[in-house]
Amino acid sequence: MTITLRPDSTVMFTGDSITDSGRLDSGQRLGSGYALRIAGEWGLRHPDRAVTWLNSGIAGDKVRDLEARWQTDVLDVRPDVVSILVGINDVGWHSYDPHGHVISTLEYAEAYDRLLAPLAEAGTQLVLIEPFLLPIRGSVEVGDVILDEEVRRQWRADLDPKIQAVRELARSYGAHLLAADGLFAGLAATTGPEYWAADGVHPTAPGHAALAEAWLRLVS
Repeated sequence: MTITLRPDSTVMFTGDSITDSGRLDSGQRLGSGYALRIAGEWGLRHPDRAVTWLNSGIAGDKVRDLEARWQTDVLDVRPDVVSILVGINDVGWHSYDPHGHVISTLEYAEAYDRLLAPLAEAGTQLVLIEPFLLPIRGSVEVGDVILDEEVRRQWRADLDPKIQAVRELARSYGAHLLAADGLFAGLAATTGPEYWAADGVHPTAPGHAALAEAWLRLVS
């Protein structure tokens, strides 16, 4: 079963920096990433079926940050479709608050569930995009931290159960799952991971294009 975008539908993309992609500096406030590519490709294919595309992603956000702004940024807009990509900031060094508390998989899943429950009650169609991490070799800089192979292994161990939590939530809510972690693993097998995300986290232009293409396959 696919998502149906009828004329005058509103689609909200939300999440962290991968969705944000500099949206506040762009003319349409969609950023330069997969959200813009989806809107552009849809408009090319369906000039007779106007859709309102919105982006409320904020760089650095964790799932609890989304929860804090959920009412005003998402629920009050009453979108027909909500697409969520959040999780990479809930692992690794991001997952420690100033008091040293680590965001567990259970806390992540419970907060994510609280995002989805009011949308499901309103009949909103949902797209859940798995958080992902590509296996870059050597050390790379991600934000203000150096991500070496040991740190990356720790991130991977923390991320895997959170990806599984997103999959379980998608099943529970009948949401459409975009299996981005597996998508990029498959793509990286032939080209190398840097082609799709130079730091293993933030997609390159082809990486954003891959996300957009996979997202549009979910839509009728």
